[in-house]
Amino acid sequence: MTKAKIDGEACKGCGLCVGACPKKIISLSKSKINRQGYFPAEITDIEACIGCALCAVMCPDVCIEVE
Repeated sequence: MTKAKIDGEACKGCGLCVGACPKKIISLSKSKINRQGYFPAEITDIEACIGCALCAVMCPDVCIEVE
């Protein structure tokens, strides 16, 4: 099944993917900070991912890959 992967080190935590996800399984991390000092987006329930790629389309920094 197709699943999304987020590059947490490249993510700047803009949150556009959070609003785009129809399953509401993406959120900004509350505890993890990347090397750039941002709270990156993370997938909270990968099994619920339907692979629609709306998150990847919305990401301005191309941090999300759907495979």
